Amino acid sequence: MTERKPPEISFTSWIDQQINEAAERGAFDNLPGAGKPLPRGETGGDAWLRNYLAREGVAAEELLPTPLRLRKERERLAETVSGLRTEAEVREVVRDLNRRIMEWRRIPTGPSIFLALVGEETMVSRWREAQAAAPAAPTAQATPPARPRTSQPAEPSRPRWWHRLGRTRP
Repeated sequence: MTERKPPEISFTSWIDQQINEAAERGAFDNLPGAGKPLPRGETGGDAWLRNYLAREGVAAEELLPTPLRLRKERERLAETVSGLRTEAEVREVVRDLNRRIMEWRRIPTGPSIFLALVGEETMVSRWREAQAAAPAAPTAQATPPARPRTSQPAEPSRPRWWHRLGRTRP
């Protein structure tokens, strides 16, 4: 343990004095990584967290609050469903997601976000379309160039709350 800083010495000069004494004693010789460049990587306040998650093999989504995690899962559901084999699997995945959304709605934790349920029949029809389109594309050369996707809501949208404010009630 080091001695206390004398009152007549400034803090920065006292620290410099301690470092110089340690260097003279050889405390900084033969340190691991000496002479090697600093590792290049992400910089920022949470870079250490991303590096830790990467080392441990944990996805960063696991740290999200429940509603945000469910929202991301809902957004990716169409891609997930297209890889399933049977209609029963599609229905099971949609029911499971809807069940978890309803559980969160009962006792909401995290940010207050509205999560709509996923239409089971809508997802089944998307799955059927994807299954019908899959055998129709034999080679990559025969496929037409991809058009940009237009985002269409999975369910018909309701008027926003501020639009409903202007309505008069009978």
